[in-house]
Amino acid sequence: MTTTRETPVRLTQFAHGGGCACKIPPGELEDVLRGLSGPTATASDSTLLVGLATGDDAAVVTVPDAAGAPDRAVVSTADFFTPVVDDPYDWGRIAAANALSDVYAMGGRPLLAVNLLAWPREVLSFDLAREVLRGGLDIATEAGCHVGGGHSVDDPEPKYGMAVTGLADPARLLRNDAGRPGMPLSLTKPLGLGVLNNRHKATGERFGQAVATMVALNRDASAAALRAGATCATDVTGFGFLGHLHKLARASGVTAVVDTAAVPYLDGAREAVRDGYVSGGTRRNLDWVAPVTDFGQADEDTRLLLADAQTSGGLLVAGEIPGAPVVGELVPLREHSVVLT
Repeated sequence: MTTTRETPVRLTQFAHGGGCACKIPPGELEDVLRGLSGPTATASDSTLLVGLATGDDAAVVTVPDAAGAPDRAVVSTADFFTPVVDDPYDWGRIAAANALSDVYAMGGRPLLAVNLLAWPREVLSFDLAREVLRGGLDIATEAGCHVGGGHSVDDPEPKYGMAVTGLADPARLLRNDAGRPGMPLSLTKPLGLGVLNNRHKATGERFGQAVATMVALNRDASAAALRAGATCATDVTGFGFLGHLHKLARASGVTAVVDTAAVPYLDGAREAVRDGYVSGGTRRNLDWVAPVTDFGQADEDTRLLLADAQTSGGLLVAGEIPGAPVVGELVPLREHSVVLT
């Protein structure tokens, strides 16, 4: 009797893009959001500390105690995307770590998450969806964050992520508008996730170093930043290192000077760029930051890696923290918001 081995489903082939590279380009998004802002206070006297104005990683409102003092801050965010890897369990873990990262980037700790799932129910097995959800649950459990249900829709393209609520000390937030001249810049994860994921989507090659980086929580990095007295940070995701650094520098009214030789990259990232595995999202990121960046002597491959659309990347902290390389510093505002040396 002849038997055949079933070919594994390649989830990335059901998506027009992958991971955070599917984000709406930053310039287009800013055009959409321009002028859209709500009140800074509600009838309950909660105050919006962080909203649309600075393009930070999450929204933050204060919650007053019995005496009316703002004794805690609620952090709220949502993040979801198309498959970035073919393995459904890994995709779930990556998407959850990425969603939780926005809370850590604000200096908070996640308390409650709800799943956001879009699934082509007539095309892909629900066994695969269950593995995606299991991966998300395992990462949330590692983070000490409850998962309390969620929302699902029938969609031609699979998507998964989470809406997350966390708590923070309003006096010890990490904000992208709190950078000041003289602060060093530290990066807690290497770059290159986007080009390796794009290579994986195109060829099926699996990059364990990329998966391990993406599923790693930014919890310890956030705690280390707070212990070091940092007040300014952001995470590096779909807009790339240069895009998120530009947003931080612009919000803080400073210029960021980057030592390109100090920026860490994942093994295989430069080779992936050399071989052409660069997403459209990465190229759009580079186009967006080009007018505000002095690229110095950086070659095209380096520029692309610095603009590479990351999924579940690290924290970019204005300060020094143990184990994270210092990749630059903030200086008084110059002609460009980012300068490469």
